[in-house]
Amino acid sequence: MQSRITITIPQDLVAAADQKALTLDRSRSWVLVEALRQYLRTPGRVSEPGATYSVGIGPYRQSQLEADIALTPEQRVREAERTARSVPSAHQSGPNQFLSFDSYESYLDWKRRQVGR
Repeated sequence: MQSRITITIPQDLVAAADQKALTLDRSRSWVLVEALRQYLRTPGRVSEPGATYSVGIGPYRQSQLEADIALTPEQRVREAERTARSVPSAHQSGPNQFLSFDSYESYLDWKRRQVGR
């Protein structure tokens, strides 16, 4: 079984893969699959990219957390409500709801009331 994936890689690697595929009379996909197979077989032979992650949180987030902690619980609720009002809703109809009806007629009554809003 095969799966189709979409990836983004630098243009120079695409050109190198295309050149290798042309040399071997294979497809670009074949070249990439073989490179991935080799990498997974012998990961110690390929150098991992050096990630530069810092431990902890950044200064802006730290100051925001300290400011939030300084608020009273009531103030936190008011700020959360203010934030919720400032963000546009994804749905014009309101929050997600799960509705059930005893009959189709009940559904139609509900629908008519919604149109009248």
